[in-house]
Amino acid sequence: MSIALFYGTTTGNTGDVAEKVQQHLDDIELFDVADSPLEIVNNYQQIIFAIPTWDYGEVQEDWQEVWDSVDELDFSGKTVAFIGLGDQYGYAEWFLDAMGMLHDKVVAKGATIVGHWPVGGYEFDESKALTPDKKFFIGLGIDDDCQNELSEERIEQWCQQVSLEFE
Repeated sequence: MSIALFYGTTTGNTGDVAEKVQQHLDDIELFDVADSPLEIVNNYQQIIFAIPTWDYGEVQEDWQEVWDSVDELDFSGKTVAFIGLGDQYGYAEWFLDAMGMLHDKVVAKGATIVGHWPVGGYEFDESKALTPDKKFFIGLGIDDDCQNELSEERIEQWCQQVSLEFE
């Protein structure tokens, strides 16, 4: 069964991460939310959302355009994973917040979540993207600004994990 990966990107970083994920997962289709209606999720049981956090915990502009559309979707019976991009040093109080905010919307609409990622190796003050025990992010955390050298390995490991969790 195909996996749909929806992403929004301004600088190209989130699009690049989406393409790297596509290299590691079989049968995955990429959709830029600027060009593709979110209703496409209705055709998939397995979904990945990739979303960067901008400035002081803000949702990236392409995601902002479709933000209210998420509330109109039914995620019952769907398995969803998340990828968040952010700058843990420049915006330590809001690291990956957009991923956490999107997660909350999707969970409220019935999704089963996979792909939690350990917080070890990151330095930040606050995040809306943490599990209740604060030991994991609710999805993969990528900081291409400050830890670019770790991104490829993190993506590869997370893809291996998610491919098993999606089964």
